Amino acid sequence: MREIVLDTETTGLDPRTGHRLIEIACVEVEDFVPTGRTFHRYIHPERDIDPGAERVHGISLAFLADKPRFHAPEICEALLEFLGDAVLVAHNAPFDRGFINSELERLGRPPLQDERWVDTLALAQRRFPGMYNSLDALCKRFKISLAEREKHGALVDARLLAAVYLELRGGRERSLDLTMEVVRSDEPSGATTRAAHGPRPRPLAPRSTAEERAAHAAFVREVLKDKALWLKLDADLG
Repeated sequence: MREIVLDTETTGLDPRTGHRLIEIACVEVEDFVPTGRTFHRYIHPERDIDPGAERVHGISLAFLADKPRFHAPEICEALLEFLGDAVLVAHNAPFDRGFINSELERLGRPPLQDERWVDTLALAQRRFPGMYNSLDALCKRFKISLAEREKHGALVDARLLAAVYLELRGGRERSLDLTMEVVRSDEPSGATTRAAHGPRPRPLAPRSTAEERAAHAAFVREVLKDKALWLKLDADLG
């Protein structure tokens, strides 16, 4: 399942009063694990930035002076292409959704529909009712490092949120999921059951020497012969 975890920074709190996007960042997640693909852009808002907002994210209008407007292809078109039809994940999703849809509406583009969005704030409130559930608080609760976060920045926050989202959906144990699945086979029953885990992302280095592996291969071929399990499994004998 492909999902996009995203975060935005803005000139103020409400797009209905004319506030605009100034930064957007997206982190691609598949089966609750970040793939390493990201999308990150700064955007000239064509208006001033509220001093209170600038104190939070540290982005000034001077810094944005040479950045493209939202209507530029490298912003709008590239963003929509990156999002595709994925589920969209945000913390306090109505805020981010409101700003992105406001920018799309200015260009006569269709909005990102509400049903596409997952709100991690709502997930956290259901899991931790009555507790403080800001992104900072959740990172501390789940022991996720905040070392990179000096101010609110969309890309850092999107990466942190991706880690929080994994925890809210079941924790790091998902990467060790050994659940069973039914798969089709050529057996008369037409189906078998096997563990649904894939290859290691980084294979373990061999602990035997080349000479030891050669001796083992010779023993299997000359002594065990057709009784060797390694041959039945078509294993590499070195």
